[in-house]
Amino acid sequence: MSEIKDSNRVGFDNEKYLKEQTSAILERVSRFNDKLYLEFGGKIIYDYHASRVLPGFDPNVKMRLLHLLKDKIDVILCIHAGDIERKKIRADFGITYDVDALKTIDDLGGWGINVTAVVITRYQNQSAARAFKNKLELRGVKVYLHYPTKGYPTDVDLIVSDEGYGANEYIKTTKPIVIVTGPGPGSGKLATCLCNLYHEYKNGVTAGYAKFETFPIWDLPIDHKVNIAYEAATVDLKDEVLVDEHHLKSYNIEVVNYNRDIEAFHLLKRILEKITGGKSMYQSPTDMGVNRASAGIVNDSIIAEASHQEIIRRYFRCAVEYGMGMTDKDTLNRAVEIMNKIGAKVEDRKVVLPAREAAKNGEECGKGNAGVFCGAAIELHDGTIITGKNSPLLHASSSLILNATKYLAGLPDNMYLLPKSIIDSVTHLKKDILNGKMVSLDVEETLIVLAISALSNPAAQMALEKLKGLRGCEVHTTHIPTPGDEAGFRKLEVNLTCDPEFSSKSLFISE
Repeated sequence: MSEIKDSNRVGFDNEKYLKEQTSAILERVSRFNDKLYLEFGGKIIYDYHASRVLPGFDPNVKMRLLHLLKDKIDVILCIHAGDIERKKIRADFGITYDVDALKTIDDLGGWGINVTAVVITRYQNQSAARAFKNKLELRGVKVYLHYPTKGYPTDVDLIVSDEGYGANEYIKTTKPIVIVTGPGPGSGKLATCLCNLYHEYKNGVTAGYAKFETFPIWDLPIDHKVNIAYEAATVDLKDEVLVDEHHLKSYNIEVVNYNRDIEAFHLLKRILEKITGGKSMYQSPTDMGVNRASAGIVNDSIIAEASHQEIIRRYFRCAVEYGMGMTDKDTLNRAVEIMNKIGAKVEDRKVVLPAREAAKNGEECGKGNAGVFCGAAIELHDGTIITGKNSPLLHASSSLILNATKYLAGLPDNMYLLPKSIIDSVTHLKKDILNGKMVSLDVEETLIVLAISALSNPAAQMALEKLKGLRGCEVHTTHIPTPGDEAGFRKLEVNLTCDPEFSSKSLFISE
């Protein structure tokens, strides 16, 4: 058992943030004749990174912001044709970017906000992108195709011409604020804003551009852990938080931004000046931003500790991706450097050592030499640490979920919640009918069996009702989760990390 943790400790006030952020956006649109293209960086919905580093931050607070402004906004959703072709994955949901785009359209619709258009950017007749366009149009969604910009990035005269930005079709909008968003970095949001801005000025409309991005937080110190956590989250992009030298030179005020925006600003400024006929909108990349995240911070020490933990989580994710061949050694080394920068150790994450200790007491599973010992641990909201280990019947993660729900329901630790007859039936299906090698139940299977058991077992019903209490809890496993474990944990909405070890000695794992 660990010390009790105050689950009500928060470091971020959403209402203060919403008030300041709404005011900042409305002030910015008023500067530009009531026509502003607002590039939305990061995640427009389900921003779990922000909710982890800013405890109290509503993952959907940006949707609440848009809902407040819904009578004043059009929404354009961008997706890079190459990301569709490569089937790029959004890690927190385990879905491809094109599927995430569809999900975003549905999610926005659920908030009463319609997507005005989808733009497939850098389109070069990719077959997957063509199919995606057809799918959207069959469902009544307006789709535009934008092509690689001629002359980019060196020939500004060609870029800002009818052959450059002008070659892409103008996206028709009617509202004063045009939200331009997309799944992940590199989706073509900036280019889409600039293309339409070119058309607006050509038609005599003095429109503006601004950028809304939660991280890095420009008015926090460069070495603040929330900004370092941003570096950890973008380690694959090699993003680095730096002092905005353009801002320092223009205003003698030290603020921060990230390297890509700082490096690209000189070019962007020239493009904007060319579009507007010589009038400079901004003197620094920080000038472009309308982010007011710092207004919502009410307890800096809580934010700093939460960011410390996020940096460790990001290191584990990077180590796993390296082990699975999804990233390179340089990226992993960068994650290690960030850990060292703040003096973080993996043991600072409270669930790591208990999970490893549980693995020592596990049982070997699988056939021949394919089995290994696995452990898992969860930190509940009251600070209690619960562990689970693997057995011939259950994955360690499955055991963990059952143990945690029994604790929350006040049930004895030695009570069996799943009838042996149902487990035997499932293992018979997996082993004898489907010829599976791993017959123990993963988390997703365990949740289904628990739900079935709850029909006739009041104790199982009590445990089932406590699953909601696991949301937002910290979990660590000693091995990379199987697809069924990962899917189950994702549905439970826990913060999962794992050691970069495989749960079988076999090179090919089939469930």
